[in-house]
Amino acid sequence: MIEPEVFHSNDETLASNDYQSVNEENASLEEIKDKALVEFNNLKSEIEKRNIQVTSMKGIKECPDHIFPNWFITFEDKTFQLFSMKAKNRRLEKTSEMIDFLKSGYELVDDLSDFENKEMFLEATSSMVFDRVNKVVYSGLSPRTNKDLLQKWCSDHGYELIVFETLSHKGSEIYHTDVFMYAGQKVIGICFDVILPEYREMVRSKVAKYHDVFEIYENQIQDFCGNALEAKNSNEEYFLIMSSRAFKAYTEEQKAILATYYKDIIHTDLKTIEKYGGGSARCMLNELF
Repeated sequence: MIEPEVFHSNDETLASNDYQSVNEENASLEEIKDKALVEFNNLKSEIEKRNIQVTSMKGIKECPDHIFPNWFITFEDKTFQLFSMKAKNRRLEKTSEMIDFLKSGYELVDDLSDFENKEMFLEATSSMVFDRVNKVVYSGLSPRTNKDLLQKWCSDHGYELIVFETLSHKGSEIYHTDVFMYAGQKVIGICFDVILPEYREMVRSKVAKYHDVFEIYENQIQDFCGNALEAKNSNEEYFLIMSSRAFKAYTEEQKAILATYYKDIIHTDLKTIEKYGGGSARCMLNELF
């Protein structure tokens, strides 16, 4: 997790993020940052209470989205890779300090940052939802997820690619795949209704091949019900992490289904981060394998 040095609505990401709001005139940037920092610390604390280790670093003042560390991926073989980001101020998030920290435990084997100069973007764990066990990547195309670069990455690294198109409540592509789906060891949560009709049955058959399928409703996507992450603690117990807004938007029946897969659902209030950042709990977390 990356503790924000600054946090507010990022003007450079507004055009492609239908879930992000502009800064309110009656709220100062300092007030917004202070509220986001409280939310950050509350989520971190709740995760740590379940014996899940959290590594936290401090963001920099040039990066209003530093709280969302989706510019790198680590892998089980102790390697990591850097990815290309659409917003210019998000490219600054790849600080030398953070890269050096990752290098202390992982080998850097690929860096796609040069593709930023070619206007080709692939925003790591947000553009691609991973089924690591079966080496499958699920990805919805958007201005932040370039099809050619996506296909090249999956081909180069031996992942089967399940690619499709989506439609948000505002009529454009959903900016990140992790807004409407997440993949765990046994279950995949996914909203089929935001996937264009011509892709739905193909995607449905693919996700059901290796996993139980947990369906999320279209209206729940605006409450970030798809932006969740599975995590395992030191006792080999599995949890699902999301925001309280997402948790409250699930039906009791849905919560009962999730309870069969997880020791508990970890959730805290992230309303400031969700409002001005257009992302939620999963966006705030990146796995260190």
